Amino acid sequence: MNKTFDKARLGLIALLILGALLNIVLLKNVRSPGEIVAEDTPDEAVVLTGVGQGRNGPVEVEITATADRIYGIRVLNHQESDGIGTEAARLLPGKIYESQSLLVDSISGATISSDAIKEAISNALTAGGFDPEVFMVEVAAAQVERTPVTLDCDVVVVGAGGAGLTASVLATQQGQKVILLEKMPFVGGNSLRAEGGMNAAGTKLEKELGLDDSTVENFTEDTLRLGHYLADPELVRTLAENSSDAIEWLKTVDATFTGVKATGGCEGRKYLHQPEGGVAVGEYLVAKLKTQVEKLGIDVRVNTKATEILMKDGQAVGVLAEDAEHTYTINAKSVVLTTGGFGANFELMASFDPSLANAVTTNHSGAQGDGIMMAQAIGADTVDMDQIQLHPTVIQSDGSLVSESFRSLGAIVVNTQGKRFVNDLAGRDVVSQAELKQPDGYCFIIFDQNLVDHLALSQRFIDGGYTISGKTYEELAKNMGLSAEAQQNFVKTMDTWNKSVANGLDEEFGRNNGMDDDLSTAPYYAIKIAPGIHHTMGGIKINTDAEVIDTDGNVIPGLFAAGETTGGIHGGNRVGGNAVCDFIVFGRIAGQSATDFAKAEALAPAA
Repeated sequence: MNKTFDKARLGLIALLILGALLNIVLLKNVRSPGEIVAEDTPDEAVVLTGVGQGRNGPVEVEITATADRIYGIRVLNHQESDGIGTEAARLLPGKIYESQSLLVDSISGATISSDAIKEAISNALTAGGFDPEVFMVEVAAAQVERTPVTLDCDVVVVGAGGAGLTASVLATQQGQKVILLEKMPFVGGNSLRAEGGMNAAGTKLEKELGLDDSTVENFTEDTLRLGHYLADPELVRTLAENSSDAIEWLKTVDATFTGVKATGGCEGRKYLHQPEGGVAVGEYLVAKLKTQVEKLGIDVRVNTKATEILMKDGQAVGVLAEDAEHTYTINAKSVVLTTGGFGANFELMASFDPSLANAVTTNHSGAQGDGIMMAQAIGADTVDMDQIQLHPTVIQSDGSLVSESFRSLGAIVVNTQGKRFVNDLAGRDVVSQAELKQPDGYCFIIFDQNLVDHLALSQRFIDGGYTISGKTYEELAKNMGLSAEAQQNFVKTMDTWNKSVANGLDEEFGRNNGMDDDLSTAPYYAIKIAPGIHHTMGGIKINTDAEVIDTDGNVIPGLFAAGETTGGIHGGNRVGGNAVCDFIVFGRIAGQSATDFAKAEALAPAA
């Protein structure tokens, strides 16, 4: 029996040796996403671990290194956002290994997660007695001569955020050959950062819950009113009328909603549809749409930036684009622009409001307004470009958004005097402006353990070190750094609020939604917040078929647009939850209109 075992073991060893010989790779071997291991690792190399601080919590990395070379990098554990931080964990180790430098560019759109990985590697080197400065080497930009490539398709979609993914899926489902371009290293765009939910009216779920006033008419009026009646009523009506069908369509990509909550300023009416467990709606929907894109085999090209819309006889017939190695001429029967807004383009925003030049933004770095400028270059009109929304609950250190879901579930906002000062669930512009008038330039959002237990996304703020906590109101106020007088005010504020919830009446500020539960379950939490740039309401002018309109008021044939790259839907203030509704509803409309146009072009006689 032992001889049999020895023979089996020798045979296994022989197979392993043979496999190793067949798979010798002198430079590196990518074992799994976020893992790089060199095959020529010397015996003196040591295995070290280090931790860096990510957006949502600690990021743990393991390296294999000597004093002057890194031979292996493995991201062990992290809590970073799916589609953003996960891409940094997947892509950055390879870049660091290849360059042997911690000064490589961060993964675009995932800077905080990238910095956490670099910090963890630096800490690991220090723990091993090595000097991280050895790896602080400037990396020269690669000079690559791009190869021209020509591609043909029915529909080219520019921008792979929520609207682009939706339009691509819908067009492909109807038999169109789609090419989807995304300049960032990953799909999702700003949609990945949406946390609260998706507004919709007249849905089956609302009817099941007895929400009789969540009607298309009320949704339309609330959107127009909260947007200061600057929005295009026809576009808003289209948004509302198609919102219920959009919820049903999402079920076809396995995306469902289980609850409906209030959103700011809607007078107690509930439109905000949320996934089960209160998970972040953006990550949830992008993951579902991305899975569908993969199932349908859609040609998705990340790190590929569109640079120009191709025109022929006044009609959009494709785009020019480029990646690190190629320049593309993409011929298409129709073009869809879903490139997002310009909430990270401070120069452009400051041209409308100079005070925004140094503001913090919740937008990802790619939100530069590229599509808007490409459309303008071929004569497209724009609308409401000066309407730029501040969100009232933004963490100033890194632009992290504290979702409106917190207040929808009962959270309140207090100033540094320990007092409420506004209807916490009024319109975003109202709350933001009230915060800007408070002493010290910042405030706190307050919530309790009951809310944490019912809102999954809240845990990331606790794990990420953003929260201040206390077992009592007094302890929390002290830990918030409030003065003795402000601490007393805070305790009184909390007691008053809990009584208001019990009575169903906020006598101080008239809040009438998000009052289902009080804030009486210890421990208690606070997050320091202030207003930050959140959404650019202006953009490309479209009609209800998502066709782009030129400066003479005419449709530009073959060109469609949807999502935050468009204007006219939100007016002077976007309602929380309407951006998600916008990118699904108008993403579907753009996909359908582009499909119809492409099919008509295919049947048209050749010129």
